This record gives sequence, structure tokens and C-alpha cells, in this order.
Amino acid sequence: MIEPRAPRWRRRLALLLAAVALPAVGAGVLTAPPAVAAPADDIRLNEVVTTGSVNDSIELYNKGTSTVDLSGWILKDDNDGNKYKIAAGTSLAPGGFKAFDVHGSFGLGSADSARLYLADGTTLVDSFSWTAHSNPSWSRCADGTGAWTQAATLTLGAANNCGGNSGGGTGGSATPVAWPGSSAITTADASNVFGTDLSGLYQEGGVMWGAQNSGKLWRLVPDGSGGWTPDTANGWGSGKALRFPGGTGTPDDEGVTLTGAGSAGGVYVSSERNADASSTSRLSVLRYDVSGTGSTLTATREWNLTADLPATGANLGLEGVTWVPDSYLTGAGFKDAATGAAYDPSRYAAHTGGVFFVGVEGSGTVYGYVLLEAGGFTKVATVSSGMAGVMELQWEPQANRLWVVCDDTCSGQHRAFRVDASGAFALSAVYNRPAGMPNINNEGFTLAGADECVGGSKPVYWSDDSNTSKHALRKGSITC
Repeated sequence: MIEPRAPRWRRRLALLLAAVALPAVGAGVLTAPPAVAAPADDIRLNEVVTTGSVNDSIELYNKGTSTVDLSGWILKDDNDGNKYKIAAGTSLAPGGFKAFDVHGSFGLGSADSARLYLADGTTLVDSFSWTAHSNPSWSRCADGTGAWTQAATLTLGAANNCGGNSGGGTGGSATPVAWPGSSAITTADASNVFGTDLSGLYQEGGVMWGAQNSGKLWRLVPDGSGGWTPDTANGWGSGKALRFPGGTGTPDDEGVTLTGAGSAGGVYVSSERNADASSTSRLSVLRYDVSGTGSTLTATREWNLTADLPATGANLGLEGVTWVPDSYLTGAGFKDAATGAAYDPSRYAAHTGGVFFVGVEGSGTVYGYVLLEAGGFTKVATVSSGMAGVMELQWEPQANRLWVVCDDTCSGQHRAFRVDASGAFALSAVYNRPAGMPNINNEGFTLAGADECVGGSKPVYWSDDSNTSKHALRKGSITC
């Protein structure tokens, strides 16, 4: 029997569908095909988050070979009346990721859509629909081209976690991609304020703490022009000298961090040696009470980790320190290396409610420690950064990622780590320094909080140990 010939409109529709490749989708997920030609067609929806602390977020990815200007492009949900307009001057480099918090414009529900339009508001570039909330992330695997799936970890602003981690700690690709923010860099201090040796940074809202490895701690405040200047109150005008417990010695302090208690709970610095005995390693984390008005701060507690760590050169020790809250670690299924089981904070006595991670310059290794209030400690993690050295560590709670930063030794590379399915911190992305940043001796890095997100971006800062061109602080941006 000869089948009847399909009507002309059906044949034309079949030809059209054959000519336009629909993006791969997961079960029960509907999408629309791209509607424009390259390079706009190279911009893809890549991750959607509908729940949790970064809910109502949409990430874009550039799968092409050219930078694309996103100025004025529009994101919508399933309601044409709900619109988020991407800020003027926003662009996306090849291989780059950029996440946008659309919460102020609309919310993403359990059965909803994310749609991307050109600036005309009618030309559809890409879309994705779902019938259940993200858990925790709707992610495209592979980035920009693959099917949508429920990924186990959030990776906004970075390569998606597509299940490649099987406990080996390798996570995302080690191939560097473009900085996930603006390429523009500006100075963030007045000329020659700090001189050389400014190292670790930590922003606490409207205050920035800076560790200078000549044994000094700075308290900085906004200068009114987008940068920072020394606080002139309470004896901070020239920074404060640091001492070991008992008031002796000069810590070679390289990193600085706070716990969930903020500076009221003490400021913590990492030190690689006593500068008064500079040929001997002294790998310590020190806590300081910064509430007084005196010009010198004496540590209220020292955790000397030297005997617990592999030997290293006296000037190649602890460069970075950061604190990760217990709440993230338990929620992510972090595995305690000391017990071989899931991390259980109740196993430890009073310990500030989190784990301190320290980075060793000489080996490029990061170690996690529970520091007990009484002075003891337990090592709960060992993480290879994959870089020649570690100069800074920063925990970014908004994106649940641990930043591991190198200086000009590694051409200013930044690496992001998250807890993977095996319970270990694993590589999730590798970023080149921003295009506008010279390859200088940046030993400090810190990120603004979620409250400073504007148009999907927030400020970040670097400190240059060499005070290049008489400036030690520089400012850039990163996607929120």
C-alpha cells in the first residue's frame, strides 16, 4: 500500500526542523531553537537556579570564538511582562560565563522558563523550560551545547559540574578560561600609601582588612571614589604592629580572614615565620583582638602548625588563610580526612563554627584545620591546588566556592574549588587574570558581598606586594 503524501505545510515544517538543530534537552524539558545568527547565536543559557541562597539566577555562556556585547539584551521568565535588562557595557568573552541575579525583576518558579532575547526584545536567542525546582542547579552538560540536567553543585560563573568527579578531586576542566567579569582594572588606593609587602585582604562590608608581611595589620575604609584608605580612628592611621603571644617577635603575616562572628570575634592572620628569626619556619594562624586603640596588637591565640605540615622554606610557608562555615561543609557532604567519615562538627570542642583553610606557597597545597578555642587543632583536609604556589585563599559564600590564587609566578591564575560528590574539595574552574590586569605580584584577593551586586556584577580587589607604579590596591569586577 502506498502511503498518502503529506500535505505541503507538513513537508515544509519537516524541512525547517531538519535545517535548525534543536538544543539537546533533558527528560520533560522544553526549549526553543536559537533565532539569530552568530555571534549572537554563540550565547547560550547555561545554568538556572530557582532555590537556595542564590535563587532566581540565570547564567549565560559564550560557546563561540568572539566576544559578544550583551548590552541591553533581555532575560524573561514565562511571562512576557517580566523583563531583566542586561546593563550597558556588559560583554562575554569566548569560553566565558556570566550569571545574572534576576530576583529584583521576577522570580523563577517550580514550573517556569528562562528566555534570552536580543535588545529588540522580540528576537529569541535561547530558552529553557522546566517542571521542577533546581536541586540545586539546572545545568547544561556539556556547557552551552548539551542536555539540561539536575547538577549536584552550583557553579554560577564557572564551568558546570557535569558528573565528571568520581572522588579523584579533579572536578572541572583545568583549561583556563576568561575572567568571569569585566576586563577593566583600576587602582583602588592613593599613590604610595602602603609601600611594598601588602599581602592578604579581606572585605568585611564597609571595612577592608589588609595584612602587610612586615608585621602590620591595616583597617581600611572607603575613600569616596571607589577605593580604600587607612582608617584614621582608634590608632589605625598607619596600621598596627603585630606581635606573637606574650608581645614578642614580628609575625611575617601573609593572609587575613574572619569567622562568622566578624571582626568582633577576632581577626585571624596566617604567618610563615617570625621575622626576628627569619631563617626558621613558623607556620601559624594567629588571632587578634582589634577593639582597642593602641598601636600594637598582641595575639590572643596562636595555632602553630609547623610540626603538622611538611617542611618548607622559611619564606615559602603559609601565604593564605580563609574560613569556611560548618553549615556549608555539612550540607555539601564534606568528608573529614581525620576520620574518613562525613564531617561532624560535634566531634570537636569549641572551634569557631567552621574550618580554616591555609595555603602553602612552596608546595601549592591547601590544608583544612579545625582550630580549637583551647589551642589544639585537627587537620581535616589536604587539597592540591595544581599550581606552582598559593598566594591567597578566599571563601565566597554567595557562590559557595573556595578561591585559590597565585601571583605572577602563575601569570595571575585563579582557581575555584567546591566540595564534590566524594566529599572532597575539587577543582571546578580555572580563570585567567582579567585582560586589563598586568602580570604583577598580586598576593591578596578579596570579593565584595552579595549586597554590592549591581547589574549582575560586584567588585573584587587585589593587593600587589610590589606596589607597582606606587599602587598596592587594584579593583575589578566579577559576576555575582
